[in-house]
Amino acid sequence: MTPKNDLIRFIEGQVRVEREIVDSLNEALKDMENQPVKGVLQGISLDSLKHAEMYSSALMLLTTTQKALTQEQLDRQKSLVKKHMRIESELIERISAELEHVENEKVKLLLTAILEDEKRHHRLLKEILEILVQGETITDDDWWEILWKNVPFHGSPGG
Repeated sequence: MTPKNDLIRFIEGQVRVEREIVDSLNEALKDMENQPVKGVLQGISLDSLKHAEMYSSALMLLTTTQKALTQEQLDRQKSLVKKHMRIESELIERISAELEHVENEKVKLLLTAILEDEKRHHRLLKEILEILVQGETITDDDWWEILWKNVPFHGSPGG
């Protein structure tokens, strides 16, 4: 087995595990009446669902050839990611400010967990913008470079 095949098998297994976690938690939550515990467990279930999707995306990156984004798609995705980075920044500021006044330890625990998630989301969005979106793009400049790179006289008569 090659390292790539080992990684593919590992990722496929992780997708199954994450989906099992989601199913298990969702079943257990049906009868749960303790809202704070239920809310945290639902959050974990959603994280596991997110993890399954991320593993599936990684699997796709390893097993298929990705289609390059057009300039329009790039612009739309950049705009979306930047918008959510602004939202995450605002949430981080608001939660941080509010946490200074929270005395209830249980509420503080929940808000702190949310704050850490928001910080992690912000970092991930920044990396997505830099790595994933940019890495899958062919810009208009790239197309012109491809078109004109090997043209002998670059459009001028005789050089």
